[in-house]
Amino acid sequence: MAARRAPIAVLGAGSWGTALAIQLARNGNPTRLWGHAADEIAPLATERVNRRYLPDAPFPDGLEATADLAEATAGVRDVLLAVPSHAFAETLDRLAGLLPANARLAWATKGLEPDSGRLLSELASGRLPGLTALAVLSGPTFAREVAAGLPTAITVAANRKAFADALSRRLHAETFRTYTSRDLVGVQLGGAVKNVLAIAAGIADGLGFGANARAALITRGLAEMLRLGQALGAHHDTFMGLAGLGDLLLTCTDDQSRNRRFGLALGRGTPAAQALAEIGQVVEGRGTAREVRRLAQRHACCGRRCHRARRSMRCWRAHRRPRPPRPRRRNRAGATPRRAPPPPRWRGSGCGCRAPSGCAGAAPRARFRAVGPA
Repeated sequence: MAARRAPIAVLGAGSWGTALAIQLARNGNPTRLWGHAADEIAPLATERVNRRYLPDAPFPDGLEATADLAEATAGVRDVLLAVPSHAFAETLDRLAGLLPANARLAWATKGLEPDSGRLLSELASGRLPGLTALAVLSGPTFAREVAAGLPTAITVAANRKAFADALSRRLHAETFRTYTSRDLVGVQLGGAVKNVLAIAAGIADGLGFGANARAALITRGLAEMLRLGQALGAHHDTFMGLAGLGDLLLTCTDDQSRNRRFGLALGRGTPAAQALAEIGQVVEGRGTAREVRRLAQRHACCGRRCHRARRSMRCWRAHRRPRPPRPRRRNRAGATPRRAPPPPRWRGSGCGCRAPSGCAGAAPRARFRAVGPA
């Protein structure tokens, strides 16, 4: 019998948080499931099932539910957040004085910070600067199927290989396969953008545009996701895997997706407020759409071949000013005139491509200035 594992805290008692807590406890991890509403957590602790979200998935042994955050995190090194993106920052602030110095933070939230468009890893690093190990879980997963033990594959990306491996071992099982990655940016971006595309796919189907339009939307949406990911420094292969194409296909084609159902309702003429009320859960893509647009505008550069990830010389050559011709003729005295001063060197604009002011990604106030002889 293997030694008893260290406990892990799962913060967020919605469908996805509950499903992950069930998977962790099923694998022999002492798991504490936390929810902010005491009146909703009390039935979970007594009935040993989340009747609101997963009524057919009883809690395994080793899973405890609590509404006390200090109790949930006491003696815990690994914490997994499964809260909506709009509550991510608040939850981090509440954790600030509760985590040990060697704590490791992971999250399964798929979205961006509201009103800023920042990745959640940036938010976590800013709110909890003492943490050095960060990870994100993403992939083609529906909570109900994970809780039921149906075959599932997921990506675990972390900035520390040891943390990715440890979290992968906690989750990995015969019907739950985990793949590790170091691409935090790509995995987060894939999980956020696919929600927006799922709403778009739902709208197209709700309008009756057919399978052709859906396939075209998914394919071109993946292409835009790739370009944005490259501009942010993500790896191309990430978007061809579970956290990119896999999650995108699942969310855009299956009606278990809240984002797709929201888009279907909009396409059929249902008001947004009514559609949200009927779904009864957070639709991440609704707010993420605005933030993805801001993110794309902020990192827009000089076309497909010029992006921040590479800072390629190809972009510099395409935008640099031609060298002035060197004078070859002699003056009247027969002496060779002084050589013309070297062409000016250009400072970057903030977009990362080092192109002159014609670059679309240049910051409004970051004008290029000549450096060298006047």
